[in-house]
Amino acid sequence: MEDIFLKRLPYIDLHGYDRDSAKVAVEDFINENIILKNEKILIIHGKGTGIVKKVVHEVLAKRKEIKNYYTDNLNDGCTIAFLSVDK
Repeated sequence: MEDIFLKRLPYIDLHGYDRDSAKVAVEDFINENIILKNEKILIIHGKGTGIVKKVVHEVLAKRKEIKNYYTDNLNDGCTIAFLSVDK
């Protein structure tokens, strides 16, 4: 069963990215969404070997603007993050 509400979130799809390009893309995506004042974002990293997922979670853990993040219960190939933005 797919969570239809995930499709409403701003998202980035990292399929095909390597470790370094995924890191840069996620940093840029977070920065853009802070400017746009989006409080919730979706990062699609896929399942694969877990390398891209690991780098995504490393970036999220280091960013002070990230209040919380978790791997989606229905699809462990994506992570949902909550941003601290000033309204």
